[in-house]
Amino acid sequence: MNEKRIHQVLEIEKQANAIREAMISEAAQLPSQAEKESQTLIEKSRADAERQAREIIAKAQAEEEKANILAQVNEKIQRTESLALVNFNQAVTYVVARVVGRG
Repeated sequence: MNEKRIHQVLEIEKQANAIREAMISEAAQLPSQAEKESQTLIEKSRADAERQAREIIAKAQAEEEKANILAQVNEKIQRTESLALVNFNQAVTYVVARVVGRG
């Protein structure tokens, strides 16, 4: 019976050593695994930041382009109104001259 107990103790020690070796091996892999995971997170964060930056730049460029177009349209409206006013004044002068000349 003592021999059986010794055998059980040796088997338990063998299992404990196997578990210990597995844990040491797993612990040794943790730093490289953590490094890989952090690198993946960094790359993902960088890609997200670059995408957001491109979106912000595109939006800013669109806003600038919209402002330029609006400024051009306003300028054309002012020129057209100025020309219309000049033509209106000339037309009124012409009509008054024709009415006075006929009267």
